[in-house]
Amino acid sequence: MVAPSPPRHRAGEPTARDIALARIAKALGHPARVAIIRMLASTGNCMCGDIVDRMPLAQATVSQHLKVLKDAGLIRGDLDPPRVCYCIDPHGLAKAKALFADL
Repeated sequence: MVAPSPPRHRAGEPTARDIALARIAKALGHPARVAIIRMLASTGNCMCGDIVDRMPLAQATVSQHLKVLKDAGLIRGDLDPPRVCYCIDPHGLAKAKALFADL
């Protein structure tokens, strides 16, 4: 039995890497999210309330930005009831760096 060949990539069609890079770029496309990444990179980790205290934004807005960054795989949110502690996801950041370097 012959294994099926992988699907061919047509020129001009986005690859999986292109889609992943676009998702990360979109997550970093807002200055508040970049500021959150910088904050987490410098502090190591932060409770959600601490991030809110340092940002000139409403709690709901900060939470939405954290969700976008988490969904993109750039940060992790570890539950420490009743709070959430956020930190950089080293694997996600390494993936982002590799995708940008490949650009």
